[in-house]
Amino acid sequence: MMGFFTRLLIDGGPVIIVLAILSVISVAVMVVKTIQFLGAGGSGKVGPALDSLQDGQDDAAASSLAAARGPAARVAAYGVAGLKSGLTVAALDAEMTRRGNAEVEQLNRWLRVLELVALIAPLLGLLGTVLGMIQSFQELEMAEGSANASVLAGGIWQALLTTAVGLVVAIPAAIGASLFSAGAERVAHQIETSAGRLLLIARARGK
Repeated sequence: MMGFFTRLLIDGGPVIIVLAILSVISVAVMVVKTIQFLGAGGSGKVGPALDSLQDGQDDAAASSLAAARGPAARVAAYGVAGLKSGLTVAALDAEMTRRGNAEVEQLNRWLRVLELVALIAPLLGLLGTVLGMIQSFQELEMAEGSANASVLAGGIWQALLTTAVGLVVAIPAAIGASLFSAGAERVAHQIETSAGRLLLIARARGK
């Protein structure tokens, strides 16, 4: 297996090396984001906690949210604490908006890297193919028509290799960027829903 990758790097040239680096970066980002999004769950406890808050059970709501995890739970936990401390609706709204935006920004961080890899990897692969084809036809010209067809075919095969590797690197990056972006939008909706409901409760109490 190592011999295969070594030959791949040698045959593909510098473009393959760049694509390999992009692949490592892409995989690292996807691993980090996967761990981050796995920790973004726990929004299922926010609804029952806000039910308790609406029923006047502030301490029960605070305890439930303290045991929950995830961005929506953290923003709601701050809202409950602020409500108990006597913050006005305007102050609660402003601070929960700020905290919610910060949570969503954290989830969206590094997604641009995946999008960039998905964009440039196929272009780099195509560039490697074009350069390889140019080199193959230059060798054919220098041979003055006496080149072996198998040698020419081998050069073309090596040239096309970079396009294939570019697509292999780009496709998972594009899928990852799309899935993580959708996950961030879902969490943003959860934060907005829980914050809106909490503010309604605060207004009902005349804050």
